[in-house]
Amino acid sequence: MENKSHAFAAGIFVLGLTALLVVLAIWLTRDTGSYRSYELSTKDTVTGLQLQAPVRFKGVPVGKVTQIGFDRQNPGNVLVRIAVQEDAPTTPGTFATLAYQGITGLAFIQLDEDADDPPPPPPPGDNGIPRMPIKPSQLGKLTESAPAILAQVEEAGRRLNTLLGDDNQKRFSAALDGMAAATASVSQLTARIDTTMTQRVDPALAGVPKAVSDASAALVSLKGAAGEIGTAAGAITTTAQRLNAADGPLDRLAQGTGALSHAVDQFGSTTLPRLNRVTDDASRTVRQLGRTVTNINDNPQSLLFGNGPARPGPGEQGFVAPGEAR
Repeated sequence: MENKSHAFAAGIFVLGLTALLVVLAIWLTRDTGSYRSYELSTKDTVTGLQLQAPVRFKGVPVGKVTQIGFDRQNPGNVLVRIAVQEDAPTTPGTFATLAYQGITGLAFIQLDEDADDPPPPPPPGDNGIPRMPIKPSQLGKLTESAPAILAQVEEAGRRLNTLLGDDNQKRFSAALDGMAAATASVSQLTARIDTTMTQRVDPALAGVPKAVSDASAALVSLKGAAGEIGTAAGAITTTAQRLNAADGPLDRLAQGTGALSHAVDQFGSTTLPRLNRVTDDASRTVRQLGRTVTNINDNPQSLLFGNGPARPGPGEQGFVAPGEAR
């Protein structure tokens, strides 16, 4: 009897602990927020999307996935119901995409804005819950473009097979043979050119440096001569400018020539008559001096006693001829 009471007490304790854990779990997982429900209808696969998967608005958690099933209005589409917080900044341009978390393969719903040209929202479902437009994910776009890619790969393979067909392979072989022949011809031509360069062109080219050197020296000499001619021309031009300048040597020479001509005119008009008169006076003076010297020679005592009375001349009273007086 005592063992039964102990077992009954243990059972009651286990049941009470279980109920406590359930209540604690409900209390911890309770969500007191206010949500709005939206439905997403997509024809893409939702592999990796689970219930309670997060819903993010531009990376910020704003809700969770509450239901995943099939769309009865659009057979073949998957219907995903999400709960979004009331304070989430959703607008008529908000759309959803299916995104994946890294390498885990778990999917979540990503909300974003299309402010440029938002599409019209789809009509609500039969239950009246509004529907949000969902755009294909990158995986969905790749799945949609896979047939076109495969068709292009098939076309490329077909063209490659055609390119590598038997006829083209023969043409390639003929082209390779032609290239080999062309290469041989080029080698022969190269050998001939080398021979020509060695035997004919090289001796001619050997004299080119000397001719170039002589030409350079001649050009240098010509340049020096041209420089000297330019310098001489500049000096001649400078001298001519100086000679022809106002109050220059030519101007002064002209002025001096004019002054000399004026002086000659003045000398001829003024000085020469005076010189003539002076010359006449000097001649008379010399004649008078000659007569005086002659008188002194004839009558030296006249220097002491004077000339005395003048002798009567011919025709005067008392004139005596010199022979008679003796």
